[in-house]
Amino acid sequence: MKVTVGRHLKQGIKSPLSYSYFLSKPYSKHITGTLLLSLLQSCNHISHVSQVHGHMVKTGLDRTHFNLSKLLASSIKDMSYAASIFRSIQNPDLFMFNTMLRCYSISERPQRGFGLFNYLRATGVLLDQFSFITTIKSCAGALAIEMGSSIHAAVIRAGFDSFLNVRNALMHFYCACWEVSDAHQLFDEFSEQNDLVSWNTLMGGYLNVSIPDMVVDLFRMLVRSSLSSNAGTVVNVLSAFGEMENHYGGETLHGSCIKIGISFDMNVATALISMYGNVRDVVSGCRVFDEILKTDVIMWNCLIDAHSKNGYLNESLSLLKLMKLEGLKPNSSTVAGLLSACAGCEAGSIGQCVANFVEQEQLALDAVLSTALLAMYSKCGFLEKAIDIFNRTEDRDTKTWTAMISAYGAHGHPKTAVACLRDMEEEGCWPNEVTFLAALSACSHGGLVEEGMNCIESMVRVYCMEPRVEHYGCLIDLLGRAGLLGQALGFINGFPFEVDATVWRTLLAACRVHGNVELGEQVKRVLVERYGDHPTDSILLSSAYAMVGRLVYDPRTRDRNGQLTAVEERVVAVITKTENIVKEIGCSSFEVTGDGLSSH
Repeated sequence: MKVTVGRHLKQGIKSPLSYSYFLSKPYSKHITGTLLLSLLQSCNHISHVSQVHGHMVKTGLDRTHFNLSKLLASSIKDMSYAASIFRSIQNPDLFMFNTMLRCYSISERPQRGFGLFNYLRATGVLLDQFSFITTIKSCAGALAIEMGSSIHAAVIRAGFDSFLNVRNALMHFYCACWEVSDAHQLFDEFSEQNDLVSWNTLMGGYLNVSIPDMVVDLFRMLVRSSLSSNAGTVVNVLSAFGEMENHYGGETLHGSCIKIGISFDMNVATALISMYGNVRDVVSGCRVFDEILKTDVIMWNCLIDAHSKNGYLNESLSLLKLMKLEGLKPNSSTVAGLLSACAGCEAGSIGQCVANFVEQEQLALDAVLSTALLAMYSKCGFLEKAIDIFNRTEDRDTKTWTAMISAYGAHGHPKTAVACLRDMEEEGCWPNEVTFLAALSACSHGGLVEEGMNCIESMVRVYCMEPRVEHYGCLIDLLGRAGLLGQALGFINGFPFEVDATVWRTLLAACRVHGNVELGEQVKRVLVERYGDHPTDSILLSSAYAMVGRLVYDPRTRDRNGQLTAVEERVVAVITKTENIVKEIGCSSFEVTGDGLSSH
């Protein structure tokens, strides 16, 4: 009987009924501790683990630390269940503590592991390298830079900084928190001991902060070293070439992949399709896709995204339907990129087709899909549909709230946009810089000066964020539209950094609206001195003259010697076209529908 059970365990148990069968009479009395541990290793669902757990309690096998440690290790995918087992253990050993730390590190709330780690240190438990590695992973998952930095210091004091796997975990943590310079410093401190994981981690870190040039430089250094690249390395470098839009580099690396025999690796093929999409070579991406015998959802997503981002929206929709015919079920990421492309070019009819596809397939409205649908409806002019999607979304994240605030602002409902920001805060969702930018833009277009100032104050005092030039640009636009030009100039002069030409040009546009020629001339001089001539500046100032009924040829505009000022000479030059200054050309787009043309 024992041999029969063991043979079944080796073959694998596929369903909960099999577990119930083996743990019931007549088999249960023949299952020893060793076979029970084998049964635990084959568990692929928490319901299976709970059945084994019940049998252990019934037979008394849960009284030994070894069996309990194996049971705990099999339960880490369910944090609540693992925690309940852990609480029932008397005098847990370090392995059990490390198992719980690992459980927290892979959970949705990794910061819960910090309390357990601090408890171990406070009670004087001698930690090993795995205690630090799992907690560092929790810091990376929670983006807890301060906690991670303090653990780094504890690692050095404990003497584990020379362990390669600990250093790799620290590098991953710093890269996840966008502190790539710290990760690179760690990389350089023990350069002779670095393995391929170290190289790939640092490359991924530079990709995370959008510095693809460094990824390529690191790859060149890796090629000159004694280490060989793997598929993970190639994926990083292909992503870098795609971000740099370096067609030649990506194509060359593709050739190397064919030579060394990894071009058919699923991850590499997916990265190749994505790279070719970024360099606008969709045909080569399709060729890579066609060479793969067995594709998955992720590869289809990349192919659809490559077509949609290059403007082939109808082809993307056809691929979406073909994917369904191939027996693969799309997910939210499949249609999110296509919906974003429809929103970008305001292709409402295709966007509606995609939305209908989402309804037919009964795809769950998660945060990613809801945000994409909401943005598409908003940019295509369907605010009511956007609101409906927002109200139906249960799991709203920061991006979903931000998209809704932006939608209200774009459709002329600034007060509702500000109210939406308050609702977001009341629900405990943390706004980011983009959220405040959307709210400030809504306030600017609605003339809500007080609300806009409150947004800036909330950013700094409540959320400890440093407003960027985009936020200050919205603030200047807000004050300028309200006619508070002097206050706007005071803000610009008091900014802690050098603003760009866009902020000054925003103030100049406000001078045109309110006919403030004197301030307009002052702003125009600043723009010329710092950023050089631009036809837009002269046209704006010319419009300001027209607003107050002044012409640059009017004697009142001349100086004491009867000559035009330098600023006015620039305006005359633009108006009379005596200088070779070309204004940027505007364009309109048209969506071809069954009823005719729809302009945007």
